Amino acid sequence: MVKPRRRIAVVDDDPSVCKALARLLRASDLDADAYGSAQHFLESLPTSMPDCLVLDLQMPEMDGLALQRELGRAGIRLPIVVITGHDEPGMQARCLAAGAAAYLRKPLKEKTLLAAIEAAIVSHQ
Repeated sequence: MVKPRRRIAVVDDDPSVCKALARLLRASDLDADAYGSAQHFLESLPTSMPDCLVLDLQMPEMDGLALQRELGRAGIRLPIVVITGHDEPGMQARCLAAGAAAYLRKPLKEKTLLAAIEAAIVSHQ
């Protein structure tokens, strides 16, 4: 029996990051959906639940930590890998406490990101 491909959602307000990460994920035999904002991702949930969420921390309107909290309030439990280019003291601990499986700093190493996604999915099962 063929195992279905895992679907990964990428939420980042930088279109070039979304495009690059989606390309990397597809080249790694994963399906990828890219969203330019937390709100667009939330709007997709009724019809499309990903296996893992790769989430940028700094975004306008609703940042990554706020999106994590919103998902928790809604009872939506997803493995989440937080990515950030602007690390702040204590932010990693806050993201992990809010339910993130991993916290990675940009620029991302491909193997590190893919390993974090796999580990997040496996630990969530």
